[in-house]
Amino acid sequence: MKNLIAAVMVLFALAATTASAQTNDSVWIQIEAHPSLRVAQERAQLYSGVLADVNGFSLGGSWYGIVLGPYAPADAQRALDVYRAQQQIPQDSFIAYSRNLGQQFWPVGATGIAQPPANAPVAESATAPVVVETPVTPTAPAPQPEQPAVVVQQDLESPSDARRSEAALSADQRKALQVALAAAGFYESAIDGAFGAGTRRSMGDWQAFNGYPVTGVLTTMQRQALMDQYNAPLLSTGMAPHVDTRAGISMDMPMGEVAFARYEPPFAHYDSKGTTGARVLLISQPGDRNTLYGLYDIMQTLEIVPLNGPRQKSGDSFTLEGRGRDFISYTQAELSGGEIKGFTLIWPTGDEERRSRLLSAMKTSFTRIDGVLDPAAGADTEQRVDLVSGLEIRRPKLSRSGFYVDGKGTIVTTLEAVQQCSRITVEQDHVATVAAQDAALGVAVLKPADALAPIAVAKLREDTLRLQSEVAVSGYSYEGLLGGPTLTFGTLADIKGLNGEAEQQRLALASLPGDAGGPVIDISGGVVGMLLPHPEGNRQLPENVSLATDATALMALLASVGVTPSDSTDRGAISPDEMFRLADGMTVLVSCWE
Repeated sequence: MKNLIAAVMVLFALAATTASAQTNDSVWIQIEAHPSLRVAQERAQLYSGVLADVNGFSLGGSWYGIVLGPYAPADAQRALDVYRAQQQIPQDSFIAYSRNLGQQFWPVGATGIAQPPANAPVAESATAPVVVETPVTPTAPAPQPEQPAVVVQQDLESPSDARRSEAALSADQRKALQVALAAAGFYESAIDGAFGAGTRRSMGDWQAFNGYPVTGVLTTMQRQALMDQYNAPLLSTGMAPHVDTRAGISMDMPMGEVAFARYEPPFAHYDSKGTTGARVLLISQPGDRNTLYGLYDIMQTLEIVPLNGPRQKSGDSFTLEGRGRDFISYTQAELSGGEIKGFTLIWPTGDEERRSRLLSAMKTSFTRIDGVLDPAAGADTEQRVDLVSGLEIRRPKLSRSGFYVDGKGTIVTTLEAVQQCSRITVEQDHVATVAAQDAALGVAVLKPADALAPIAVAKLREDTLRLQSEVAVSGYSYEGLLGGPTLTFGTLADIKGLNGEAEQQRLALASLPGDAGGPVIDISGGVVGMLLPHPEGNRQLPENVSLATDATALMALLASVGVTPSDSTDRGAISPDEMFRLADGMTVLVSCWE
């Protein structure tokens, strides 16, 4: 079945690779899996009418599996072969192990994984096939007993006893039952703790669906079963109260998925125990509002906070949500009494049901206690320029150079810097959009989203330089690592490209990839062209050969978007210091983000 295949490929691979080591592990036959608990319960109920030893367990990741068993290891394959031959289970059913099963949801009130082995079925040549397909009722259902077979634990509480125990519930407990009924799809009214006709009707529907006598009043055992169903996402992650005395934080955390790793102020790191990639950071540091806002800015430079997602900063608190391709992160922090405390939850995508339940529980349970992390602690941990307190700084797909061509902040750069980007930034802080591009020239023109005030603007030189004239390229040779542009000096080797292109120049100059898009400047400070990237493919130019688009071609492209750059009329040589100040003021870092 398609839903089974989609849900359990990972589980199948895990079982297949480790089966030889599981001689002491309980063995089951997994026959179906569903992303909806309600659907899984309905399917388990149907199978229970025609097959023995039907059980249901959470598989993690909001998937719920239906299994048969448990069997002794020697009997499991025989049972699988018999049921397949009789066409009573899907042909893609497979062997599963107890270690891969989580919270049990079927039968209601069952004792869990630790069950005595079931008897394997005996092959019979004349057995009629019974295949459970949605939405058709099984073709040969077994006679139904007076009380549903799925209720294996006897409930001795009478309706009057149930009403008396219900009356002792607090308002929050009554609301919690309504929330659980709503989550299961049985209740659609207000969460008010008042058990009126609508709530009673939903309780009766839930009882009928789960095989209980329909009274409209839940017994103590039934209330526990309902809450266990509702809390299955939390139980599957090992959600439990946790206190970090050094960080001064107490809260519920998914301790089945994460474990304490280290302190690197302002964070206490709780890393993933398995392969899900789930992580939790506790935030704890002394400070004031400036410290809080600084943390807000720094967090947004980290890999754990993807660019897409809402951000909110107000007063003495902030929240950040980042939605990436593989994970979603949520961060909250608040300043109180000179201490900033909060947390970050990082959770894999595709598991939104559990993530939302976890996040809600973590927010509700978050409590400040005495203590705060010492900012000086963790000095002996790994130090790298691309790490902040043990967290990777978000890095662009690539960064190249560009330069201002007017006082409004219009920028000329290489086309390479803006291709297949979800976001383009200037100096990593200012968003820009492509106003024009020319694939033949290899040039793009950018317009900043916000008005910028350049320190210096390029003055383009239209006339042709003499061969062997001295030039310099201003560029971010190391893609922003040094924090500013560098000057690379060389000479004009030819006023045409390698194939005679009139709009290109050949330079005797050793450039690096990050320099591409930077201005080519003559000794008077005039810009005579824009450096092009090295050719791609199998052809490599000598180390000291670079190509540039000349200023005349740049001016024509700029004119197409209504930009008229200044013309350089200066011909006298300027000092190296003056050239550096000019180059530093006009050259910008252009970054392409995925």
